[in-house]
Formats: sequence, structure tokens, C-alpha cells
Amino acid sequence: MTDLFSPMTFASGAAMKNRFMLAPLTNTQSYPDGVLSDDEFNWLTMRAKGGFGLTMSCAAHVQAAGQGFPGQLGVFGDRHLPGLTRLAAAIKAEGSLAMVQLHHAGMRSPKELIGQAPLCPSDDAETGARALTLTEVEQLRDDFVAAAVRAEKAGFDGVELHGAHGYILCQFLSPIINRRQDRYGGSLENRARLTREIIDAIRAACRPGFTLGLRLSPERFGLKLAEIRDFAQALMREGKIDYLDMSLWDVAKEPVEEEFQGRTLMSYFTELDRGNVRLGVAGKIMAAETARWCLGEGADYVIIGRAAILHHDYPRKVQANPQFLPIDLPVTREYLHAEGLGPAFIQYMGNWKGFVAEPAPTQGALT
Repeated sequence: MTDLFSPMTFASGAAMKNRFMLAPLTNTQSYPDGVLSDDEFNWLTMRAKGGFGLTMSCAAHVQAAGQGFPGQLGVFGDRHLPGLTRLAAAIKAEGSLAMVQLHHAGMRSPKELIGQAPLCPSDDAETGARALTLTEVEQLRDDFVAAAVRAEKAGFDGVELHGAHGYILCQFLSPIINRRQDRYGGSLENRARLTREIIDAIRAACRPGFTLGLRLSPERFGLKLAEIRDFAQALMREGKIDYLDMSLWDVAKEPVEEEFQGRTLMSYFTELDRGNVRLGVAGKIMAAETARWCLGEGADYVIIGRAAILHHDYPRKVQANPQFLPIDLPVTREYLHAEGLGPAFIQYMGNWKGFVAEPAPTQGALT
């Protein structure tokens, strides 16, 4: 079994010093225009200092109309370059690879946040989203590429495309959400076309050593496991991406679809012929033992989310204690502040049931 602390090199030539990747975590800490804040800078650089082999930003939107949550980091304009440049330099100074996750929320963009109807491959009555025109699809592709070029200019080692969790690239992949009749809809080949075109264009626009990853999720949002598995296999064989990040909700779970049950959802991806493409998994990896189990089951690296919120130095804690378990929940706001979360992030985590301890009510004055 590969050790969690052995280095790992991508086909691009970039190397992680260990097998711990910081998950791209929503934290609502940037300014309303997408400019990096000191709170977001501190949150991310603390994780780089804490020993993560790769430190990834939250989902950063590539169009203003693709914003998915308040306080989201932006990568759609040159006004974002100074903050991004500062962030990339600070992460790399700690010996961690610096990555930006490129994102567009599509129909999951709140109307009140973006000031217009959200965008989607097809009209969606439930969210009020409208279908992108063909010209707008092409512009979306170009804006993903422009964001990657901007990230490269800022000094990042690479970017990851967010193709999971029902956001816009995932929406195109979904046969339920995507009902287009043009070359971006219908067959899996057509529904995957936008993601493939973005990958090809980033490869053409950025330097050869620029690392390119893709995040996929194989369930929910109308996705079919067999299709996502086949798409993942094709991408690995083509070798145009450096890594595939599979977001599984829970690395130990079985598939939802009955015909695939009886084994873990993760196993459908670890068994693929991956060539030079690295495979990582995310989903409730909290205990050190679970992280090691993932590598034993065939993953190349693990993606740490909630455990990294609780412990900025999670990799170092695991290295010092092979049986490490994160602190019990709920935790206090003071604890999270000490772990590098700003007020907005702490407030956001309060929406996660059982994560943040509610302060005891103050006793009223006696009369």
C-alpha cells in the first residue's frame, strides 16, 4: 500500500509532497466582487503551512453570472489578479501546490445574488433558470479557459474544473437536466463535449507544465453511474488531465443504483485503467485510518474537507499519530477562529447541523 506521506508526481511534472489534498471548500469569505479577502487568504495559507501537499481554493466563479454563494472568490476579471497572485505565492512558499477550482453554478446560482435568471443547459422551471444559447455556451467555454489563463498568470500551479455537485458542467453531463437538441445535448458524447472542449482549450492556452484536474460526482442530479464511469475511463485513457477528483459523498458507501450495489461506489473508479492520470477520492474522510484505507483500496491520494476545517494541520497530526481522530463535534466558534476561520466562514459552518456549538443562552436579570 502506498504511504500517505510518499511524494506523488503528476504527468505535468508538478509534485505533491504527500497524499493529502485540501478539498475546495465553500467559505463565503471573499468580497462581494470576488476579490480575495484577508480572511480567505489566512484560511488557505494556514492549510498550506499545516502540511497539505496541495492547497486548493474554494470554487471560484468564471463568470459573474455563475456565482453560487455570497462571498465567493472570483477568477473572472483582472481585478482578481492581485489577490490571486498574493495567494499563490504564499501557498507555494510553504511547499504546497497551489490550485484554483474553476466553477460556474449554472441553475444553482441564486437569482437574488446574480441579479438575473440563472443559466442552465436547458430551461428549468424549478429554479427559474433559462437555457443558454449556443453562443453563450461557447462564451462559457471561453470564460473557463480565460480563468485558467488568469490563474496561471497569478502563479498557480494549475486549476481544477468543477464538474460535480450539480453545477454547470455537471448539469451538461446530466441527461435529466440537459435536454438540448444541439451538439451539446443528447448522447453522452454531446453532453460531455463542453467539458472536453474546455480541457483541450486550457491545454492549448497554458504552459505544458500547468496541472489540470477535473472533479466529478457519479450520483444525484440525474447522473448515471455507468455514464460517469465511462466518461472517467475515456478521460484517463486520453491522458489530457493530470488528475481526476471523485467526490463520492462517502468513500465507503455503495452506489444508489441497485444493479451496481454489493461493492463500494469508489471501487468503480479505482478499477479503471488510469494510465498517467492520478485518482483521488473525497467523502467523509475523517480518521487517519480511513485515509490509509482509501489508498489501500486503490486511490492515489485523498481529498480532505471537514477534517481540514477542524485541523489546519491535519496531515501533520496524522503523521505524528497514525490513529489520529479529529476533535469531536460540535466545536465552539472560538475553536474554529483559532483554526483560521473568519467570522463569515464560522457563520456558514453554523448551517451544518451539529458542527458548531450554540452558545448557552444568557440568563435574564433577576427582578
